Amino acid sequence: MKQTSFTVISILVALAAAFFSFTINAKTTKGGSPQVIMTGEIAKKVIGYQGPTPVSISISNGRIASITALDNQETPSYFAKAKNKVFGQFIGKSVDEALKLDADVATGATYSSEALIKNIKMGLKQAKGTSTKKAKTTKGKAKGKGKKRMTR
Repeated sequence: MKQTSFTVISILVALAAAFFSFTINAKTTKGGSPQVIMTGEIAKKVIGYQGPTPVSISISNGRIASITALDNQETPSYFAKAKNKVFGQFIGKSVDEALKLDADVATGATYSSEALIKNIKMGLKQAKGTSTKKAKTTKGKAKGKGKKRMTR
Protein backbone atom coordinates (compact mmCIF):
# COMPACT_ATOMS: atom_id res chain seq x y z
CA MET A 1 0.00 0.00 0.00
CA LYS A 2 2.81 2.40 0.87
CA GLN A 3 4.54 1.69 -2.44
CA THR A 4 1.34 2.41 -4.42
CA SER A 5 0.71 5.69 -2.56
CA PHE A 6 4.30 6.77 -3.13
CA THR A 7 4.05 5.97 -6.86
CA VAL A 8 0.76 7.86 -7.25
CA ILE A 9 2.12 10.88 -5.38
CA SER A 10 5.31 10.82 -7.50
CA ILE A 11 3.28 10.77 -10.70
CA LEU A 12 1.08 13.65 -9.53
CA VAL A 13 4.11 15.73 -8.55
CA ALA A 14 5.74 15.05 -11.93
CA LEU A 15 2.56 16.02 -13.78
CA ALA A 16 2.20 19.20 -11.73
CA ALA A 17 5.82 20.15 -12.40
CA ALA A 18 5.42 19.52 -16.13
CA PHE A 19 2.21 21.58 -16.25
CA PHE A 20 3.78 24.43 -14.26
CA SER A 21 6.85 24.45 -16.54
CA PHE A 22 4.64 24.48 -19.65
CA THR A 23 2.56 27.38 -18.28
CA ILE A 24 5.64 29.49 -17.58
CA ASN A 25 7.17 28.75 -20.97
CA ALA A 26 3.92 29.55 -22.77
CA LYS A 27 3.72 32.87 -20.99
CA THR A 28 7.30 33.91 -21.65
CA THR A 29 7.48 32.94 -25.32
CA LYS A 30 4.79 35.43 -26.34
CA GLY A 31 6.73 38.54 -25.34
CA GLY A 32 9.09 37.87 -22.50
CA SER A 33 8.45 37.28 -18.85
CA PRO A 34 6.42 39.78 -16.84
CA GLN A 35 8.61 42.42 -15.28
CA VAL A 36 8.06 44.43 -12.11
CA ILE A 37 9.93 47.65 -11.46
CA MET A 38 9.90 49.32 -8.05
CA THR A 39 10.97 52.95 -8.06
CA GLY A 40 11.87 53.29 -4.38
CA GLU A 41 15.63 53.44 -5.01
CA ILE A 42 15.52 54.60 -8.64
CA ALA A 43 13.57 57.76 -7.87
CA LYS A 44 14.13 58.31 -4.18
CA LYS A 45 14.75 62.02 -4.75
CA VAL A 46 11.49 62.55 -6.62
CA ILE A 47 9.38 64.36 -4.07
CA GLY A 48 5.63 64.90 -4.05
CA TYR A 49 3.96 67.31 -1.64
CA GLN A 50 5.10 65.49 1.52
CA GLY A 51 7.98 63.27 0.40
CA PRO A 52 8.94 60.41 -1.94
CA THR A 53 6.13 58.72 -3.89
CA PRO A 54 7.48 55.34 -5.05
CA VAL A 55 5.47 53.05 -7.31
CA SER A 56 5.56 49.47 -8.51
CA ILE A 57 5.10 49.03 -12.27
CA SER A 58 4.14 45.68 -13.76
CA ILE A 59 4.99 45.22 -17.45
CA SER A 60 3.66 42.22 -19.36
CA ASN A 61 4.15 41.49 -23.06
CA GLY A 62 5.76 44.92 -23.51
CA ARG A 63 2.77 46.82 -22.07
CA ILE A 64 2.10 48.36 -18.69
CA ALA A 65 -0.25 45.97 -16.93
CA SER A 66 -0.57 47.78 -13.59
CA ILE A 67 0.86 50.52 -11.43
CA THR A 68 0.64 50.42 -7.64
CA ALA A 69 1.55 53.19 -5.24
CA LEU A 70 3.95 52.13 -2.50
CA ASP A 71 4.17 53.54 1.04
CA ASN A 72 4.39 57.34 1.12
CA GLN A 73 3.59 60.34 3.31
CA GLU A 74 1.15 62.08 0.95
CA THR A 75 -2.27 63.16 2.19
CA PRO A 76 -4.48 60.18 1.27
CA SER A 77 -7.36 62.15 -0.27
CA TYR A 78 -5.10 64.24 -2.52
CA PHE A 79 -2.92 61.27 -3.37
CA ALA A 80 -5.98 59.27 -4.40
CA LYS A 81 -6.92 62.05 -6.84
CA ALA A 82 -3.39 61.99 -8.29
CA LYS A 83 -3.32 58.18 -8.62
CA ASN A 84 -6.74 58.07 -10.26
CA LYS A 85 -5.77 60.69 -12.82
CA VAL A 86 -2.20 59.58 -13.56
CA PHE A 87 -2.17 55.77 -13.47
CA GLY A 88 -4.97 55.32 -15.98
CA GLN A 89 -3.08 57.31 -18.58
CA PHE A 90 -0.22 54.79 -18.56
CA ILE A 91 -2.05 51.43 -18.21
CA GLY A 92 -2.12 49.46 -21.48
CA LYS A 93 0.54 51.55 -23.20
CA SER A 94 3.82 50.15 -24.44
CA VAL A 95 6.94 51.31 -22.63
CA ASP A 96 7.89 53.56 -25.58
CA GLU A 97 4.40 55.07 -25.80
CA ALA A 98 4.38 55.73 -22.05
CA LEU A 99 7.81 57.38 -22.11
CA LYS A 100 6.60 59.81 -24.79
CA LEU A 101 3.30 60.50 -23.00
CA ASP A 102 2.67 64.07 -21.87
CA ALA A 103 0.48 63.01 -18.95
CA ASP A 104 -2.06 65.31 -17.33
CA VAL A 105 -1.93 66.08 -13.62
CA ALA A 106 -4.85 66.06 -11.20
CA THR A 107 -6.19 69.49 -10.34
CA GLY A 108 -5.60 70.09 -6.66
CA ALA A 109 -2.92 67.40 -6.43
CA THR A 110 -0.32 68.80 -8.79
CA TYR A 111 2.82 67.98 -6.80
CA SER A 112 1.74 64.42 -6.12
CA SER A 113 0.75 63.95 -9.78
CA GLU A 114 4.04 65.32 -11.08
CA ALA A 115 5.99 63.08 -8.71
CA LEU A 116 4.02 60.00 -9.79
CA ILE A 117 4.63 60.79 -13.46
CA LYS A 118 8.37 61.20 -12.84
CA ASN A 119 8.48 57.96 -10.84
CA ILE A 120 6.68 56.05 -13.58
CA LYS A 121 8.90 57.40 -16.34
CA MET A 122 12.09 56.71 -14.38
CA GLY A 123 10.88 53.16 -13.71
CA LEU A 124 10.09 52.66 -17.40
CA LYS A 125 13.55 53.90 -18.39
CA GLN A 126 14.98 51.36 -15.99
CA ALA A 127 12.78 48.63 -17.47
CA LYS A 128 13.91 49.56 -20.94
CA GLY A 129 17.51 49.37 -19.81
CA THR A 130 18.42 52.99 -20.34
CA SER A 131 20.36 54.83 -17.72
CA THR A 132 18.49 57.26 -15.54
CA LYS A 133 19.94 60.61 -14.60
CA LYS A 134 19.77 61.80 -11.05
CA ALA A 135 16.25 62.86 -10.25
CA LYS A 136 15.58 66.52 -9.64
CA THR A 137 13.30 67.26 -6.78
CA THR A 138 9.85 68.57 -7.57
CA LYS A 139 8.46 71.93 -6.56
CA GLY A 140 6.94 70.48 -3.41
CA LYS A 141 10.30 70.13 -1.73
CA ALA A 142 11.94 73.19 -3.23
CA LYS A 143 9.19 75.68 -2.35
CA GLY A 144 6.67 74.05 -0.05
CA LYS A 145 8.36 73.05 3.17
CA GLY A 146 7.28 75.34 5.97
CA LYS A 147 5.29 77.73 3.75
CA LYS A 148 1.54 77.95 3.56
CA ARG A 149 0.01 77.74 0.12
CA MET A 150 -3.42 78.37 -1.24
CA THR A 151 -3.35 75.30 -3.57
CA ARG A 152 -1.56 72.02 -3.74
